[in-house]
Amino acid sequence: MIRHWFTRADAPLTTGFVKRFDPRHFTVDFPRGAIASAVLGPQTNSLRVTAEFVRRNDLVGLIYESDDHRAHPVNQRELNRDYRRCRLKFRWKSQGLPGLDGVNGATLTIEGRDRTGAPRTWYVRLWNYASGTPADAVIQLNFDDLRGGFNLDTGADPVEAQAIDRMFFSLVPEEYADGDHSSFDRVREAVLEITELACEGSGSVLRVNDAMVPEHALRMCTGYDDLYNLVPERVIESVERLGYRKLINHYIGMSHHQRLTGSGLVDPGKPLNSAAVAWHSAFANAARNAGFDVIFSLSFEITASACPQHWKQRTFDDEEALTAYDPPSSLISPANEEAVEYLSRTAVALAEIADNAGLTPRIQIGEAWWWVTTDNRPCLYDEATQAALGTQVVRIDDVRAAEGNLQLDFLDQVGRLLSTATAKITAAVRRFRADAQLLLLVYTPTIFAPDRPEWHRANLPAGWSFPAFDILQLEDYEWLTADMTTRSQAAGTFVDGRLGYPKSKQHHFVGFAAEGTMKRDWQRITSGAQRALESGAAEVMVWALPQILRDRVTIFDDGEECMDAFADVLFPIEIGAEASVIPGFSTTVLTSASGHEFRNANWSQARLRFDAGPGVRGDEELNELITFFRARRGSAQAFRFRDPYDFSSRKMNHEPTMLDELIGVGDGETTTFLLSKSYAGGEVRRITRPVPASVKIALNGVEQQLNWKTESLGSIVFEQPPEAGTRITAGFLFDVPVRFATDQIEITRATFLAGEAPSVPLVEIREEVS
Repeated sequence: MIRHWFTRADAPLTTGFVKRFDPRHFTVDFPRGAIASAVLGPQTNSLRVTAEFVRRNDLVGLIYESDDHRAHPVNQRELNRDYRRCRLKFRWKSQGLPGLDGVNGATLTIEGRDRTGAPRTWYVRLWNYASGTPADAVIQLNFDDLRGGFNLDTGADPVEAQAIDRMFFSLVPEEYADGDHSSFDRVREAVLEITELACEGSGSVLRVNDAMVPEHALRMCTGYDDLYNLVPERVIESVERLGYRKLINHYIGMSHHQRLTGSGLVDPGKPLNSAAVAWHSAFANAARNAGFDVIFSLSFEITASACPQHWKQRTFDDEEALTAYDPPSSLISPANEEAVEYLSRTAVALAEIADNAGLTPRIQIGEAWWWVTTDNRPCLYDEATQAALGTQVVRIDDVRAAEGNLQLDFLDQVGRLLSTATAKITAAVRRFRADAQLLLLVYTPTIFAPDRPEWHRANLPAGWSFPAFDILQLEDYEWLTADMTTRSQAAGTFVDGRLGYPKSKQHHFVGFAAEGTMKRDWQRITSGAQRALESGAAEVMVWALPQILRDRVTIFDDGEECMDAFADVLFPIEIGAEASVIPGFSTTVLTSASGHEFRNANWSQARLRFDAGPGVRGDEELNELITFFRARRGSAQAFRFRDPYDFSSRKMNHEPTMLDELIGVGDGETTTFLLSKSYAGGEVRRITRPVPASVKIALNGVEQQLNWKTESLGSIVFEQPPEAGTRITAGFLFDVPVRFATDQIEITRATFLAGEAPSVPLVEIREEVS
């Protein structure tokens, strides 16, 4: 069964050793416009940096940080900021960069703290420590005798190496002009090769974790927009160490792979910049060497500032399609031939990278959809779409209200434009290599929003039906992390019926863990992965490595038979009706030397304990109890229990009404509200196991029969958000989630026949809710 844990940074893992300045541990970064990547060079202990500059003041940093914070604990090196007793030596060979002897020649910027603990920055001119030519030199840096400043003779600034946070080499174009934001007439390319890299001295060796998670059944997703700054060979190492095998789905992103012109727009004639080509080529080769196949994924989505205006989808009022990202992205119109040709060239370039690495090209088309604004206006009216459909264009101001033959036929027409665009991309790839695998990614929540019943006509066209693609990939992140499994299953059934891909030709994606709710999200993600495996999907992909690294998540297969942690069944009510109940709190009491007490309440809500033994009066009840106990495997699986004293929102055991409990006030946006019960004295108890058929909901005192449903863990989900200021009230019956308190029930025949009731202790469980 698929499970997970959050690996502590100080977890006791197997360790090894690594030299400081190992080439795999460098990163790059730069402002938008410039671009760069760092990959391992062909020689041992070498690094190759490829850069492109658009503006005269562009700068790229080649970075080495003391804190290996981007790594997962399985292969993270120790944090040691003391660089004393370290000597670094390497050969520097550059093209397209200023010579080391020039005013703008490369410097090593060192950020750290001086001996008083105050933040300090030193600027070490590499030419002062170089032997050779300005473009090809051997550099030697002794951190015990290292000085910043332009000249060592005058104004030298000794580096204090006992507390360094990070250091970086500054790389600029040959015509660099500080403060000059003007663009070059054409992109300037540069290459830096660092070879013969060696770090010596007693301070040059660091501990590094050397753990390996056993192989499991899930596959990994990666994304260039989040990983562009890492050395790709280390990315592959991380994926392998975390137990993922066989297949990586790699999204090339929307913002870092494009070649930009001087105007800052994408260059239609060259889909990939040189840094992206270098990075993805190294990524593909490292993947092949580790036994992985790679799916390269491209998108109809481009950073808005880089997307040509005439490529963008637009509303009827000519407003461009923009996402909520910061900075925002825009969506390419499937009707724009120039834009679709650009995507086709991108797909072929990726197929060529895979082919050169000895891999079968596998190309996924993602984010292939028509956009809808936050106020439900469809973006179907760009110039290319209107030209393609002519008199068939029909105005739709609100996609929720699309109806009638004219509007529905129009949605079918734009759906055909979408499937035609993707067919052009797949044809271009197959012309390059006939056995290439083509995959389609469908994000079901954007297609099957409950208030957009006809939107699938535009974004799930019949032209995508099997075998238009070799593999259909489905993702439903926001439903998965919101625990909307019913909605997810209904959408999957609809897609199966409309497109006809067999399960053996489907991949299922699970994710996306938000930073603020990662604990809840990862539990639902791993549960969703288990369900997807059981459904027969050919592959189950986890989105994505950046979140895995951020949250230090380790996913594994515990080898146990799949068993739900909670069985949605009720403890035999006749037995439970005689149970005793013990509410309990946890309070820490400290008594001072003077006798005064200090008390701290550790729990905000009582935790209930029950003893159901008194309800076992004869052989029939005993048999029923033992059967139920065995089915739950003792304390392994929780279940519902009807508290005989408190099971209603109205008082303790009265018939509920729709006005019993205030569960929220509408704000015009929120659609999910959580059931709770209030008690005298201020305790508010979350109700996670309501009796579904008993739930009653009212808005401002008016009972609602439609527009809402009960989801898992006592969540009330509205199809349309209640208006601001609306009072939402509820009434319900409920059960308590409990488990057996022990893994054994002790019953003696003699004492049972003598009328002594067995002890059957039950304990309430805390169910995690958002």
